[in-house]
Amino acid sequence: MAHDIAKVLGANTRRQGYDEGNGYQVTWTYGHLCMLKEPHDYFPQWKAWSLAALPMMPPRFGIKLIDDEGIRKQFGIIEGLMQKADMIINCGDAGQEGELIQRWVMQKAAATCPVKRLWISSLTEEAIREGFDTLHEASDYQRLYEAGLCRAIGDWLLGMNATRLYTLKYAQNRQVLSIGRVQTPTLALIVKRYEEITNFVPEQYWELKTTYRDTVFNATKGRLKSQEEGLQLIEAIQGEPFTVTDVAKKDGREAPPRLLDLTSLQVECNKKFGFSADTTLRLIQSLYEKKFTTYPRVDTTFLPDDVYPKCHTILNGLTDYQPLLAPLRGKPLRKSKKVFDNSKVTDHHAIIPTGINPTGLSDMEKRVFDLVARRFLAVFFPDCLFATTTVLGKAGDIEFKTSGKTILDPGWRAVLDDPKDNKDNKDLKDGKDSDAAPERTLPLFTQGESGSHTPELQEKWTQPPKPYTEASLLRAMETAGKTVEDEELRDALKENGIGRPSTRAAIIETLFKRNYIVRERKALQPTQTGVELIHLIHEEVLKSAELTGIWEKHLPDIEKGSYEPHQFLDELKQMLGTIVSQVLNDASNRRIN
Repeated sequence: MAHDIAKVLGANTRRQGYDEGNGYQVTWTYGHLCMLKEPHDYFPQWKAWSLAALPMMPPRFGIKLIDDEGIRKQFGIIEGLMQKADMIINCGDAGQEGELIQRWVMQKAAATCPVKRLWISSLTEEAIREGFDTLHEASDYQRLYEAGLCRAIGDWLLGMNATRLYTLKYAQNRQVLSIGRVQTPTLALIVKRYEEITNFVPEQYWELKTTYRDTVFNATKGRLKSQEEGLQLIEAIQGEPFTVTDVAKKDGREAPPRLLDLTSLQVECNKKFGFSADTTLRLIQSLYEKKFTTYPRVDTTFLPDDVYPKCHTILNGLTDYQPLLAPLRGKPLRKSKKVFDNSKVTDHHAIIPTGINPTGLSDMEKRVFDLVARRFLAVFFPDCLFATTTVLGKAGDIEFKTSGKTILDPGWRAVLDDPKDNKDNKDLKDGKDSDAAPERTLPLFTQGESGSHTPELQEKWTQPPKPYTEASLLRAMETAGKTVEDEELRDALKENGIGRPSTRAAIIETLFKRNYIVRERKALQPTQTGVELIHLIHEEVLKSAELTGIWEKHLPDIEKGSYEPHQFLDELKQMLGTIVSQVLNDASNRRIN
């Protein structure tokens, strides 16, 4: 990325650890170079784990270089350049984490010159040039930095204290019980679902159906509690003709699905390709760095109005998709409020292609790019038009019903539809795992027609909830554990979600690494240790997705300027003090093996 920026700026001479030319020196970090100091860096007595030292609350947090020879060498180069610079332009990733990484480096290097901020959503040459033409003041992003700093300090305070507290109080055999601000509520969601399934008691029920003209009709009575009742109903209608009492047709339209944010991309890739959230994040990051897609760590599905004039150029650049675009040619592009809405976009917009036709992609990258590209194409296509036919019928006194759907004009489905897998089309719309029957076309029925039919009684059992997959867990994290299918309602709950889009994949990976969860095919199951840990924690605030979600909402509020960092940290310290006191006073002899 540094070389790309250097090329645009004319800094074409390669030096050790930086590029130089045209009055610029362009240097780089790789990931975090700095970290918050560890407990023993504040007080030597904090090195040994001791209940008496808890809660550890440093009077002032500090940072230090990560202990790595390569990092020390690169930091030395950066520090030397910063000491001599007239101005620094922070070109870090345009997000909370990117801001934190570079601010810490500038602090550690004791940089004193003025600082400007490059803020771009794509790495194309055009975007870089535009960004340098409109550099921002570093102070514009002070709140973003403060939110990132509060997140890091919050994770330190809770992680360091709660992990030592629970390990020393309840662990055996030198086992470490890792407690985290986001990982523990996420584990609690998985354990809760596992126990709902384990404790589920199936109930038997029956459904009355009848087949008339090769079409299955369902009795409107719904579920029957006993087989006897069903057999009596069958007996009552056995010799009776089936009569069609009503045929209703209703036209409907279905808007294209929303554009992708990081979570919905991870959900789609998990459902369609079985990719883990972490794998999808790595793939979309790679596509961004190769300039084929825009900035990936986003939580909005909208675009700002100023992207609309560029959409023609983006679409024309996607040469592999030109045959699909034929219906759009010669017409103005559709502009929907469900796509373009300035009020729904803050620092970044939804993930879209940049308009550079991709080359040299791996098979997995191709799949991810294709999802992003088709979703972008689809929003400019017309709504899908369909007709729903509902047929009511009667045999004796029992009423029956069936319905079917006919696509009149596929619209956007011509871009996104996979005829082999109609279920996926439904998933696109509502984001849930669906076992719905494929859409079907009914024969032509007329009101008043009558004939013979074949009734049957089907035995059924109630089904337990499904175990979480990464796709459904990501959605649950986004909505603080609430099962939400409606896109707009899900948007409203995003504010109280747990974790950030960019960190959720890492949280799930941490649970695997700690051996708290395992993957069985696509299902996520807790291990015995994971289950025992959640049972051990009596402090609801540590494991409630909803409480953690409400607490997490303070971080975006700090970004917006509607909540003060000191208030966030004061509340956190108070909460920690309460937790430490409760655990220390626990007289039960609970232990985890």
